[in-house]
Amino acid sequence: MPFAAARGVGALTGRKGRQAGLWRQGSCQDAIHLRGLEFFAYHGVLAEEKALGQRFIIDLDLFLSLARAGVSDCVEDTVNYAEVYAAVRDCVLNKPANLLEHLAEQIASAVLEGFDCQAVRVEVHKPQAPIPAVFADVSVEIWRERE
Repeated sequence: MPFAAARGVGALTGRKGRQAGLWRQGSCQDAIHLRGLEFFAYHGVLAEEKALGQRFIIDLDLFLSLARAGVSDCVEDTVNYAEVYAAVRDCVLNKPANLLEHLAEQIASAVLEGFDCQAVRVEVHKPQAPIPAVFADVSVEIWRERE
């Protein structure tokens, strides 16, 4: 069963979709992970969230072959982490969204359009979400692939 389907998210379809199920099984793709990218931004449904802002934390996985870079030791043969960070920062700071789902889509689109990777996993954390309860974190996770 593909990983996406097993996780309860929309199953990826087609030839690439079948490969998507292999990413987490370790037989198909390499990955670059960026964890804990933290920003203060103004996303949310409530007017207070848009006015006061809050902390957002982004985790990314970029799926691509790292074989060439592993042999050449040249940054030109991989994805530049600093450039990925800048693209994420632009989305989080300059493209206000009501929903975490929309922000995650914006980030996924920017990464797939701007970098040579086959797929991306984006997780957007909102640790201070306005929920009247005690909780550690709220997050949204999406998986998208190049069409």
